[in-house]
Amino acid sequence: MKKIVFILTLLSGLLCANLSAQNYNQLYEQTPDGPRYITDNEDYLDEDTTTVDSKTVPRGLKMWTIDPRFGNTTPVEVDTLMHHFQNLQFTDGLNGEYNYLGNIGSPRMSRIFFHRPTASQFIFTDPYDYFIIPVDKFHFLNTKSPFANLTYFSAGNQQNGEDRFKAYFGVNANRRLNFGFQFDYVYGRGMYNNQAVSLFNGTLFSSYQGDKYDYHFLFSKNHMKMAENGGIADDTYITNPEDMPNSSSYQPSDIPTNLERTWNRNDNYHIHFTHRYNLGFYEEPEDTAQHYDNFIPVTSFIHTFQYSNYERQYIAYETPANYYVNDHFGNDYQRDITGHTSMKNTFAIALREGFNKWAKAGLTAFVNYEMRKYNMVDTLSAATERYDRKYTENILSVGGELLKEQGKTLHYRVYGETALTGEDIGTFNVTGHADLNFRLFKDTIQLAAMAYTKRINPSFYYRHYHSRHLWWDNDLNKELRTRIQGEFRSKKADILLSVGVENITNYTYFDNAAQAYTSDDTNGYRHNVRVSQYGDNIQVLSATLKKDLALGIFHWDNEITYQKSSNQEVLPLPDLSLYSNLYLKFQLAKKVLNVELGADVRYFTKYYAPDYSPAIGQFYLQNPNDLIEIGGYPIVNVYVNLHLKHTRLYAMMYHVSEGMGNANSFLAPHYPINPMWFKFGLSWNFFN
Repeated sequence: MKKIVFILTLLSGLLCANLSAQNYNQLYEQTPDGPRYITDNEDYLDEDTTTVDSKTVPRGLKMWTIDPRFGNTTPVEVDTLMHHFQNLQFTDGLNGEYNYLGNIGSPRMSRIFFHRPTASQFIFTDPYDYFIIPVDKFHFLNTKSPFANLTYFSAGNQQNGEDRFKAYFGVNANRRLNFGFQFDYVYGRGMYNNQAVSLFNGTLFSSYQGDKYDYHFLFSKNHMKMAENGGIADDTYITNPEDMPNSSSYQPSDIPTNLERTWNRNDNYHIHFTHRYNLGFYEEPEDTAQHYDNFIPVTSFIHTFQYSNYERQYIAYETPANYYVNDHFGNDYQRDITGHTSMKNTFAIALREGFNKWAKAGLTAFVNYEMRKYNMVDTLSAATERYDRKYTENILSVGGELLKEQGKTLHYRVYGETALTGEDIGTFNVTGHADLNFRLFKDTIQLAAMAYTKRINPSFYYRHYHSRHLWWDNDLNKELRTRIQGEFRSKKADILLSVGVENITNYTYFDNAAQAYTSDDTNGYRHNVRVSQYGDNIQVLSATLKKDLALGIFHWDNEITYQKSSNQEVLPLPDLSLYSNLYLKFQLAKKVLNVELGADVRYFTKYYAPDYSPAIGQFYLQNPNDLIEIGGYPIVNVYVNLHLKHTRLYAMMYHVSEGMGNANSFLAPHYPINPMWFKFGLSWNFFN
């Protein structure tokens, strides 16, 4: 692995250098309406430059994300900050809010209910959102010289370690046109048996930002394979190790697990292309020294095309007898395979904010057509040959958006959509967001509010799923979700307070239908999953307080979330989830080396967390006859974080709190937290 990293690093460096030598004379600056060339005879020098063969190459770039439906851009910070760099590789998130199976890149679920996204149409990839980057989170680039970032994380050894290597590269062909690629590889061998994870992503991207025409393009391919061990066979190895024979000598790899030679595999690729043509006018510059006119867009015609192809396999070569309640096809059927294809086309007309007499705020109307196809095994009859059944859904929806983004005081966005045909007919989504910004006592205050009401058709695989061990065809009611949330933010006090409540009717979830091995045996259960709906209302109350303190070189960052579910049996949530980070921040080596030295802790109160089912690759409720609490256990890490020019580096001892209340050292039932070990990571930025 180290040799591969070295070779890729060398090749990327040579490629950047070569492109830089070819493009150093194509310098440009950013204007309010996009990049502009700077000719060789203009007096221009970027504040951060590099000299190549006596030529000055400026370093400078901007990044942004896009709205996947309309292609609207939102500026984002370039990922060069050192703060929290040591937490970027964690599957449980920057602030440790996710439950997961212990190994890097394994399936996860947020404990914070308000952070859980709506289930996608292909639910099998949802638990891998640590690795999969959705379109609205991908960073597009415009750069003054070729830019590359290489990042490497590592822990452990050749037998149990984990590695992640990421490469991001972008270059401008001219002042408006950009091309790039991203590579991401995760490999976790696993501390415990039969839990290796291998994840691969390759992404090509391009963008063009002209006055009258612009586009954004993405092509992304993912290959994800995870060994399933079904959790450890006996929690006593963790909860009461002294009760086990030779307790002083066994290692995690010595603990037996429930499954072996079993895998979940997901392969998928995606194409996203959004473009628009703008009608407008050119405005003469107020500054006579400015050599260009500002183009003011008034009306935009937008088209967005999205195509996705998915395949999921559950591969089980060795399944213990009676491990599952049902075995519809027997040992000769060792691969459950299902596939999904989605093609969407959206056409929209946007009246741009502030320049149309019909709409002072921005107003967009759209129509969307989506075709969904699914295939999976069918028939339970022993006399009938198995075959793949195909399903097709066609959804036509219309909607609109009203937004105000200009100005410093008030911003708002109201979005609405409803389905007119197909399986989703009668569903709708109305979402609103507003923020008010003002100065008070030399502080910048922001008050924000968000609300939505959604009528959702449960995802296809909640309605239909056929496999060797699990089988259902459900006639489900549509979910109705309503949320109201408010936020208070103070820049000077560095404080954020968020409070919200959500009401859910017909909550749809994966339920546990386990059965005892025998009628008089309650010590062991055969696994089974079913889909259930709770017809009455469930309310979730959530409040988050984030407060960062600083005194000289001493810093203390804190985030705590309180939440309450009105039905803990159907929707279990921990009452409290917190993250606290205490560190020293200072500079060394003539103030060019920035240092953060500290320790952080992740903690959540005890609750009956969702279990994990390998057969469906999803989290589901625990067996009500065999409930296990996890939580009430602090995970403490000690780290040093360094930043020198364009290089970031960290070293960490993970889980130094090992042994503090072993009974709850799990992040999912039967999946222990990894023992204490050393981690490190580094990231380089190249601008040449």
